[in-house]
Amino acid sequence: MIRYSNEPVVLLFGDSDEGLDRGRRAAELSGCRVADALPIHGGVERLDAQLGETMVFVDAAKPSEALDMLLDRLDGMARHERRASVVAAPAAMIDAVAARAFHPAVMQLVDESERSHAAALALAAESRPDRVAEPRGANGIAMLAQLSEEAARIADVLASLSEGDPIIVASPARSDDPDAGEVTAAQVRAIIRARRMRDQFFRGEIFADPAFDMLLDLYAARLEGHRVAVSSLCIAAAVPATTALRWIKQLTDRGLFVRQADPQDGRRIYIELSEGAAKAMGNYLAAVQRIAPSVV
Repeated sequence: MIRYSNEPVVLLFGDSDEGLDRGRRAAELSGCRVADALPIHGGVERLDAQLGETMVFVDAAKPSEALDMLLDRLDGMARHERRASVVAAPAAMIDAVAARAFHPAVMQLVDESERSHAAALALAAESRPDRVAEPRGANGIAMLAQLSEEAARIADVLASLSEGDPIIVASPARSDDPDAGEVTAAQVRAIIRARRMRDQFFRGEIFADPAFDMLLDLYAARLEGHRVAVSSLCIAAAVPATTALRWIKQLTDRGLFVRQADPQDGRRIYIELSEGAAKAMGNYLAAVQRIAPSVV
């Protein structure tokens, strides 16, 4: 087993002993040294006493005011001090975790394995100068590479467009043909069902297209007059929740999605199509309907 003389340091916070143990195992796999492991309710006070470039790992199993305060603090540390952190949560916590527009230095992992937790810690450590760590074990480097490549691919898809290059291109106006009709929510839902049926005949990985799946789901919800929570949109994306959250952030940053807070629940965020994205989707589906009515 390789030991590092300059091991990155991580603070662990969890809701339970089991959560803290998961954090310890992830730190061990990632080559990080644990400075301390404490309950979430003592997180903010412990961070006040921590000096240096210590990373933070949070295993969040349930919503609480203490967790809200800790997550707010981690986001502030990322924005003002460039300190990295990893927040791991089960699927039931998607909305609570996504309620903040976190700085990219706060990595959000939802319903992921301990190996993914370790890879995220190693990736956070790698981003800090002179403090590079590799995950331990035979599959450690491949594990880190997979997580790095996935995050980079999502960013590159949209970053390939220059800042001045709009992601929504000019589209032809709707036809005045009275026979064209309007695309209905039921038709959009049928398209979504047809896309999901592909998995019955081919391996689903070759069709990973979460951006368009989410655009379709949000457009159908707009026609139905429904609001879509982050957790529901992650399901519609048909990819792992962590990947879906990354796409939601990227598409929000590029102006296709709009975040709306739930006035009744501060831990819930709704996602809507921007006006430009909604118009583009409507024009696209109307155009498809004109050339191939059976498709829509």
